[in-house]
Amino acid sequence: MVGEDYSQIMLLELKGLDTSRIDTLNKLLAGKQAVVRAYNKRVKNKSFEEGEIVWKAVLPLETHQVLGLGAYRLQDQDGDIHASLINGKWLKKFYPTIWDSQAV
Repeated sequence: MVGEDYSQIMLLELKGLDTSRIDTLNKLLAGKQAVVRAYNKRVKNKSFEEGEIVWKAVLPLETHQVLGLGAYRLQDQDGDIHASLINGKWLKKFYPTIWDSQAV
């Protein structure tokens, strides 16, 4: 083989290598999208508004302030505002029963 022929063959192999890498990257991205879709099927978004009563563990608390990205500042029934923020995934909506009439 002459030097020019060898370099042409190497360039063709490199082009083939680039296309196989691009194909592999596309397959990897498609797999990641499939994982995202499967995860999002099961995720339930929770959102609360200011003034709503929510459960935190066993205490009914009121949402005092709605912050971004699912963060809330809570206030207890006595009006004391909690200094620490809490993520909405740890809260549940409060549905009053006839026994909870004093909480509402």
